[in-house]
Amino acid sequence: MTAELVRGQNHPLPHTRLEIRVTAGAPVMACATLADAQGTVGGTEWIVHPGSPSLPGIEVSRQAAAGLRFHVDLDALPPRVHLVHVLLALPEGVGGPDRFGATAAPFAAVTSTEGVEVASFTLTGLDSETAVIALELYRRQGAWKVRAVGQGYAGGLAELFGDQGLPQARAFAAGIQEAVARHLASAVQAPLPGATDGGRRRSEGLPLAPQPAPAPQSAPDTVPPAGPPSSGPPSSGGPSGAGGAVNYTHPGRRTSTPPTPPPAAEPAQPGRPPRPVAGDATGWSMDERLYNQVWGMFEDLARTTAAYRSAMDFAESRLDQELDRVLSDPRQRIGGAGHAAREAARAKHDQLAGRAREVLDRDLAQLVAESEVVEPALPPAYARWDNPVWHGYRVPMEIPMALRLGDVHLPERPDLRIPMLVRLPLERGLWVDSGRSGSEAALMMDDAQLRGLAMDTAVAHAARLLAVYPPGEFTVHVIDPAGSGARSLAPLTASGVLDQPPATGAGGVATVLATLTQRVDLVQMAIRGGAAESLPPGLDTAEQLLIVNDFPHGFDDRAVTQLRYLADEGPAVGVHLLMVADREDASAYGPVLDPLWRTLLRVTPVPDDHLADPWVGHAWTYEPPAVPPGSRVLLQILEQVASARRSWRR
Repeated sequence: MTAELVRGQNHPLPHTRLEIRVTAGAPVMACATLADAQGTVGGTEWIVHPGSPSLPGIEVSRQAAAGLRFHVDLDALPPRVHLVHVLLALPEGVGGPDRFGATAAPFAAVTSTEGVEVASFTLTGLDSETAVIALELYRRQGAWKVRAVGQGYAGGLAELFGDQGLPQARAFAAGIQEAVARHLASAVQAPLPGATDGGRRRSEGLPLAPQPAPAPQSAPDTVPPAGPPSSGPPSSGGPSGAGGAVNYTHPGRRTSTPPTPPPAAEPAQPGRPPRPVAGDATGWSMDERLYNQVWGMFEDLARTTAAYRSAMDFAESRLDQELDRVLSDPRQRIGGAGHAAREAARAKHDQLAGRAREVLDRDLAQLVAESEVVEPALPPAYARWDNPVWHGYRVPMEIPMALRLGDVHLPERPDLRIPMLVRLPLERGLWVDSGRSGSEAALMMDDAQLRGLAMDTAVAHAARLLAVYPPGEFTVHVIDPAGSGARSLAPLTASGVLDQPPATGAGGVATVLATLTQRVDLVQMAIRGGAAESLPPGLDTAEQLLIVNDFPHGFDDRAVTQLRYLADEGPAVGVHLLMVADREDASAYGPVLDPLWRTLLRVTPVPDDHLADPWVGHAWTYEPPAVPPGSRVLLQILEQVASARRSWRR
């Protein structure tokens, strides 16, 4: 049973090989300090951080993100180490929140490597702190325990390290922040040095807005756009250095470019707000400005709707209080005085409600006007399938900042749809839920229709990923054990973008999973050992996407274990899952698959209000990316991608 710790509480650790998973409402960076029995940190070489992410027995995430992992092997720690402090800090100078009090409370879960949760701790009560000691692993009489700490420092890492007695703490903390800013922490997300790529370079810009791990099936997922941008371009690799980081940066890639000023808005008429302009947010490129503008629209809609709902709640509460006062006075229960008091109370309610609706309508009208100018200006990676930009599509030479997964909207204005953008490369896989949900659209369909539509949605996501990556930098594999997805897969198979036909039967499932599992193992060993040159020359270093249809049909226990492994470890080294599955079909496996579902971001083939934002908890309705009926845009785009891939391989 999981122990839910409060500040100061401890709990024994039954395992020595652990994962500590952290989710936060904004990008945070992971650090850890090792100390002896007296609690002394021996020096900077006893600290793991994104610029030097591994020491014997412990490894931290290499980049700032809203979802982090610490890998700990207590048996492998040096004998002198009796104390491990797990630290979280906000990156500086990246446009994110300047204190933990401005974000959702971070959550830390200690699990075994098999995914069994041991203890968890929610870091509540933080305010001005920018760095915090989340957990403490300590050795007591030969056994290890975990303690919930939650001690924060307004002075950031410099103050924290100084409190632990580290010499030159401020300079060392500044070095860590600089390492994050320069993206020393990297995963395999570009061809290895020496690979021919025709001089392509990757786009600059702010990386993925936070994507906290999804809640269990009974709770809503978190909307991926929710959160301020974190630091750095999505694909920049760090130079080789401490911790065995590998440099995947292309020599021709720009490292510094002056930011292009945003376009100026037309002067507003007196008494009216300025006319919106596409790309008027800050950024180094038009794509980045549009990304930040979409993010701002999402935040504005969440904020103005929250204010409206709060005002309506206040109006209703005030009406109830005034009616209670009228009814509590026997002299006003009957007669003209009571009637007048009730009418006055309702008039005040209507006045407050009308004022709240007026403000909401004003804000929504401004957002609608902004959406009308932003939507046509979006590049292919951000655009809907019916956007004319696809008619002028050309295979890109650089990877965009983000990808559109659909739209989100709120019931106050269903026609105001905000693009749901996730940063590239993907930080977590996708689960297209083919089961029946509680949405009206799902209830109107039978099971076969839902499954077919779910597979269509998965193919649309895969096609967009192929379309926005340069030739040779994205590979798609398909597992369709019974061949039931052949109709939906036709655009992929007919265009020639697949290197191999969809795998069928138990043998095909085993072959594909073994290949991808081996790739993850090889690249992980190369990163941890700092030996990128030792990778086999034939290894496909492109980003990999595995589409799995009709799970768990055709999967034995070994295949299920491999799939869980790919979901957990794959994204960090460029292997991503796109599951098309109904959880009810997999119920026979019991809780063994719960970690798999929690790892993936749930999307639906029909509109469904299963998403929530991390600030006020609005239930956002997700709209999948629909291809216009009868349109051949998907096949035409994929044929161009296939042609570019053939030319690139010559």
